[in-house]
Amino acid sequence: MKSLTTLLSAIMVEEIIGSDDKVITDVVSDSRKVTTGSLFVAVRGTNVDGHSFIPLLQYSGVAAIVCEEFPEFLETSITYIKVSNSAIALGYLASEWWDNPSRKLKLVGVTGTNGKTTTATLIYEMSRLMGYKAGLLSTVCNYIETEAIPTNQTTPDPLTINSLLHRMVEAGCSYASMEVSSHAAHQHRIAGLHFAGGIFSNLTRDHLDYHKTVEAYLAAKKSFFDGLPASAFALTNLDDKTGEVMLQNTDAKKYTYSLRTRADFTGKVIESRLDGTTMSFNGREVEVLFTGKFNAYNLTAVYGASVLLGWDIEEILVNMSRLVPVAGRFQAFHSPKGYTAIVDYAHTPDAVVNVLQAIREVIGNRGSIITVVGAGGNRDKGKRPIMAKEASLRSDRLILTSDNPRDEDPAEILHDMEAGLELEGKKKTLSIVDRREAIRTAAVIAQPGDVILIAGKGHEDYQEIKGVKHHFDDREVIKEVFANEA
Repeated sequence: MKSLTTLLSAIMVEEIIGSDDKVITDVVSDSRKVTTGSLFVAVRGTNVDGHSFIPLLQYSGVAAIVCEEFPEFLETSITYIKVSNSAIALGYLASEWWDNPSRKLKLVGVTGTNGKTTTATLIYEMSRLMGYKAGLLSTVCNYIETEAIPTNQTTPDPLTINSLLHRMVEAGCSYASMEVSSHAAHQHRIAGLHFAGGIFSNLTRDHLDYHKTVEAYLAAKKSFFDGLPASAFALTNLDDKTGEVMLQNTDAKKYTYSLRTRADFTGKVIESRLDGTTMSFNGREVEVLFTGKFNAYNLTAVYGASVLLGWDIEEILVNMSRLVPVAGRFQAFHSPKGYTAIVDYAHTPDAVVNVLQAIREVIGNRGSIITVVGAGGNRDKGKRPIMAKEASLRSDRLILTSDNPRDEDPAEILHDMEAGLELEGKKKTLSIVDRREAIRTAAVIAQPGDVILIAGKGHEDYQEIKGVKHHFDDREVIKEVFANEA
């Protein structure tokens, strides 16, 4: 419990109606979770406006309500607090409620289109390899030291974030890393957090169903850097055309990383294999368990962040070789028949290109690439034909299939993808709606030395069809295929 006065000291209040001399028992933004003594924050969401629930809460026992406009009817037992932006206020109130946990550990945020999960996870792993207790907030799973906490959002809501960070502090964590999605930045879910550093990976087309334009998408990412304090570091990918844009208005200390040009932290790929790469970081050679130029960027960012966090460089280099790939990110499985299947989360045109290029760089002309890929329903339709075209250009055989069709007809999604294929592309493409059958077909086609890329779902263990999540895991399916081959 906390006094309302203490909580309100964390936000900019425009007007108060009622007494602030109250004890608050909980802070909530979901009207269904209101109990006696709660402080309810009415947030305007993308689908629901929390203000519409205020009249229903008048006799719920709620102690106070934070809102952007006062309701027509005011209940005398309730304190009403007016703010200019409830979403921002919620972030600061959540931080104050949980005793500002982000200030009690070093929190590093990672944003960008691709590489967020891998980079954030590897910083978490590096922290632990360096001998510290650490936490992670990511798309795949949240961790408090070794305790795994399932997640269904890349970046949770402010109350969940601060609750988890508080638990990390209680567990003795000194460091934490988290993915910062464009949705979260735009919706102010990271408001009130104190970051020790921020990392930008890259920016390509994604989430235009939400942001509408690439410019708006970029602005959402950039807002994270704009909000970093002077005490933080801002580490950006110099090889990405928007990398330096991220640094334009930040107060943080500015640093860069690159594979192609001079930067504060420079990575170089010396030799690639399907099971690893020989790399150098600022001229120091290391064997890493990752493949592909995209992973080389992620690792260079991790190296840079590790140095900026003040850790010993010799220890960092040793531990770079001990880092292991994230589940569902370029995860390789070797068939008894002599071909390799790679499961990867690549679900944007650029990500698919990156993975396919990485495979081709390793196998050259010694084998064929068979790609199995789809596109999610109820998302940016414009990237569907682009995905198919890019996959076709870099694959010897292409199988278009379902991803998470959600509320759309999967056959219509495949039709949208097929529109991006040229005549030559169509000749080497199959469209198989059933994803399990598509993977099995790829395995039948594959010959020794070939590589099957199963793209789009990675770590996910479900398919969402008509609002229902059905269990489905690409990794399980390919293992079943291999078991029948043995």
